Amino acid sequence: MIDLLLSWPVLAALALGAVAGVPVAARWLRVAQREHYVPGSVSRMAWLWVIREPATGPALIVAGLAIVIPLTLLLSLGDAAPLLAVNPLAFAAIVLLSLLPFGLSPRGTSKKLAFTGRLKRLLITWVVVHLVVGILLTIVLGAAGPALTLLLSAPLTDLALAIMAPIEKAASQRYVTQAQARLKQTGSRVVAITGSYGKTSTKNYVAHLLSAAFTTVASPASFNNRLGLARAVNDRLVPGTELFVAEMGMAAPGQIAELCRQFPPSIAAITVIGEGHLQRMRTTDAILREKSSITELAPVVVLPIDDPRLAALAEQCRAAGKTVVTTTCRDGVDADIALTPPADGAADAAPWSIRLGEGAEPVPVSIGGTGHAVNVAVAAGIALAAGVPVAAIAARLGDLPGSQHRAEVQQAPTGALVIDDTYNANPVGSLRALEGAASLAAERGGPLVVVTPGMVELGPVQVERNCAFGAAIGAANGLLFAVARTNRAALLAGYASTATSEAPGAIAVDTREAAVARAVEAAGDRGVILYENDLPDHYP
Repeated sequence: MIDLLLSWPVLAALALGAVAGVPVAARWLRVAQREHYVPGSVSRMAWLWVIREPATGPALIVAGLAIVIPLTLLLSLGDAAPLLAVNPLAFAAIVLLSLLPFGLSPRGTSKKLAFTGRLKRLLITWVVVHLVVGILLTIVLGAAGPALTLLLSAPLTDLALAIMAPIEKAASQRYVTQAQARLKQTGSRVVAITGSYGKTSTKNYVAHLLSAAFTTVASPASFNNRLGLARAVNDRLVPGTELFVAEMGMAAPGQIAELCRQFPPSIAAITVIGEGHLQRMRTTDAILREKSSITELAPVVVLPIDDPRLAALAEQCRAAGKTVVTTTCRDGVDADIALTPPADGAADAAPWSIRLGEGAEPVPVSIGGTGHAVNVAVAAGIALAAGVPVAAIAARLGDLPGSQHRAEVQQAPTGALVIDDTYNANPVGSLRALEGAASLAAERGGPLVVVTPGMVELGPVQVERNCAFGAAIGAANGLLFAVARTNRAALLAGYASTATSEAPGAIAVDTREAAVARAVEAAGDRGVILYENDLPDHYP
């Protein structure tokens, strides 16, 4: 077998495999980086490319057959070692695999591969894993070994991620320890917020309301994991900071509880339990359990009880001796914070009604920004729990800050209105944004244009929810530009199910840039363009 490994055709195959491994490594390491280095995420994305990109699946089958068929024939000959070395189809398979998946750029366009310290360490592990597997397969299979190694590169990348995960966690613990010391030094109380969606907007509202009475620092952007929160504390907390508002996200079970152990909250809140994590958690019950863990260490909890599951959690927290502040957005519900939007058909400037504290009289307020009622109510509940005066809360609700790429309304140079809702779309928020866009289009007397790649991370309901969103666009007589391939079939099928003969139609486009150009032209000077979600280019 050593003679086989040292024969010139096999050495040539190994050399060609090493060259082909460069673009393969760039592709899968970029995917790993964009997917936050979660083991298993690369194989999931690889499979998505196989089933969504029309040429990749057949090409992968061809490459597989080029490896398997000659091996089968040669092994049937008995002593096939000399023949295993000379396998011209294996060379062809190596070249083909270096190009797959078609359309997944090694460099990237929306966000290029960043050679951080973590990526460099992963690259070394990736090379070692591929070398070990490649040499072992080459000893057994000859020239087909390098080809088979490249064929298995996505799961091998996940193996490298799994190897590095505990190493990276141990190496970065010093940053968490430093952040814990900084929290203790400043004496800052932690306000922790989680939820399937609405976390970032609610965090911004909370920071705005709390700053009326306290020196407040919030974690920036979506810095909502272990190292993101540690960095926010280390970089931003200074002596005199009274409250630190921490958005807490998750990519795997147990992460919320871990964040709470590292940054124990004085006040914990959940915005909503939805379908945003079904890709990893599979059921909403599992999502509820994970999100509920934010309440375990917090003495004060804020929960929106219009969701029966969170109402039950509120009772459990009370039974455990916690202080619970409840919120509602419905008339007639007994809660500490009751926020009631204007009645249907009321003028845009009509005031909302809010009751701040049990037994308090409702007062009219003007809700600023583009906040969803649940998020605003939870933010008001947190402010009340923290000790912000009621009058200050009511006054500050009128100028709530917006969040970037979350239902931002702008005017295009052509005169059309643009609604930028491109950040992390979810089923509830997408339909709400569509409803608002359709209302604006009717008010302006112009066309409604929707540019979207659909929604992701929805696991078993992803097709159904994108189909429903496409149907809603068709029912609203909107012009749909379905971007890329990830959810194209579901969006177009949904649109066709409700669109009338008067509907402007649904158009499949390969890139967002092409869709934007056509959308601006279609909207004219009176139309409304809704940009709903924007997937990075490691999606098909």
